[in-house]
Amino acid sequence: QVLLVESGGGSVQAGGSLTLSCAASIDPDSRYCLGWFRQAPGKEREGVAAIYTGASTTFYFGDVKGRFTISRDNAKNTLYLQMNNLQPEDTAMYYCAACGGMCVTEGAPPVLATRHFGYWGQGTQVTVSS
Repeated sequence: QVLLVESGGGSVQAGGSLTLSCAASIDPDSRYCLGWFRQAPGKEREGVAAIYTGASTTFYFGDVKGRFTISRDNAKNTLYLQMNNLQPEDTAMYYCAACGGMCVTEGAPPVLATRHFGYWGQGTQVTVSS
């Protein structure tokens, strides 16, 4: 059983920054895809960033490229999402998720395949005001 616990959400003004954390109860030497997803009211959940622990390969999706950075601290078994230049459209519940093996994308342009993730955190709210 994989346990994921997010923290670090909050309210910021446009242009501000936040760092989300996700404490993950996984074997640091195992191969997982760890991802950050978000879901705004009335919208589908979407992946914003992912990291494959086997090679520390990172992936970014949509308009977060250049603004968000995903990273992992193996010693603390914690996943991070550094979010800079936040905009009102970034307002959403943010979730940490995990799946065994490599990260899987689908579609064109490619999106992170939500259905492959079997482990989810409870979410942390990010609100960006203009």
